[in-house]
Amino acid sequence: MTGRFLRDIAVSPGFDAKVYPFDLPVVKGLVAAGRLDIGPGVTFLAGDNGSGKSTLIEAIAVAAGFNAEGGSRNFQFATKATESSLGTHLTVGRVAGRRERSNFFFRAESFYNVITEIDRLGVGAGYGGRSLHHRSHGESFLDLIERRFHPHGLYLLDEPEAALSPRGLLITLARLHALTQAGSQMLIATHSPILLALPGATILQISDDGRLRQVDYEEADAVRVTRDFLDAPERTLRHLLAD
Repeated sequence: MTGRFLRDIAVSPGFDAKVYPFDLPVVKGLVAAGRLDIGPGVTFLAGDNGSGKSTLIEAIAVAAGFNAEGGSRNFQFATKATESSLGTHLTVGRVAGRRERSNFFFRAESFYNVITEIDRLGVGAGYGGRSLHHRSHGESFLDLIERRFHPHGLYLLDEPEAALSPRGLLITLARLHALTQAGSQMLIATHSPILLALPGATILQISDDGRLRQVDYEEADAVRVTRDFLDAPERTLRHLLAD
């Protein structure tokens, strides 16, 4: 059963397009399009550094009621406010009559703070029974998606590949597939060609002008660049390291 809880997003008027984060390519593209439909299952946001995909994921999370640093909607802690103001200008449309049974916002750069809050709240039993601080960054993320992500859930993930080995990415790919088959919806910002291979996922490539264009796996920039390098690393290195 394919899950769909979020329907679409749109940027509300009343902002200065010359000021961050509204000057980011993806925000300009979203404003020009009017809205972005979010399909069922898994939607990947793929784009180069600086395109704004992580900022958009964070803003969607905030607009959907999540804590800016991560966690479920029950997490209300704040370590240091670093989120942009985009979330306050974003409208998130929900599918009528549909409510997820579980939810979580994973943000790689602040997951340490989320783990600290889990320990403070004493709810570690739901994450494996011991502090995730006693695990490596990659192991703690794998514990999270295995033990805390449940069927019929809504999950927003910002660059989950940050701490994962190739084997860890494959484990994550299999878990994402299982969650999708169990009725979950996920929106994920990623650079990983391994994760982008998830069967049935929608890949939205952020163009240089900010347009969000649906592409096939082979068309995704992360896939093409990685494949070109692996096919002939010496050719790429010769070009990069030329005097």
